[in-house]
Amino acid sequence: MRTNNGRVKNIIVSVYFILIVLAIVLATIFSAFSHLTSNPFLTFVILLVGFLVLFFSVHAISKYFEYDSDGVKVVVINKGLLLTEYLNYREHKLEFDKDRLMAFKFKNYIFYKSLTFYIKNSRDKIKKETFNVTLVTKKKRRFIGQSLSKIVKNNTKPTN
Repeated sequence: MRTNNGRVKNIIVSVYFILIVLAIVLATIFSAFSHLTSNPFLTFVILLVGFLVLFFSVHAISKYFEYDSDGVKVVVINKGLLLTEYLNYREHKLEFDKDRLMAFKFKNYIFYKSLTFYIKNSRDKIKKETFNVTLVTKKKRRFIGQSLSKIVKNNTKPTN
């Protein structure tokens, strides 16, 4: 099975655009926020910190996800949505044989969803790898879960 969340890129670009427009609007009507504190520098710092928290939250959550279980290996890729063609500093790639997958787990937090793989390495130790699946639709997460369950079931089946 092959799937990704490539359609989300346009939405994230729009969110970044809205954040930049919001920053410009806040900078131009800065005097309207003077009632927050009597010190204008403190008001500026509060607005700046709020904007930066919002910006970096979107940056941390917005990741491209690709899953491919066709063939002998499973390939999972997480990478940033912006500037990935030029700067690929946020890529996290995992490629493993299907028979090494021991378990997997989806975790749902309030604004963040993750997928954790438990993979047996060559020394029979379990290695844990976590991927961001926040922007993957619920339907696609369910299909990925079904595919992974099938792989785990085949791996735990006793051989005669």
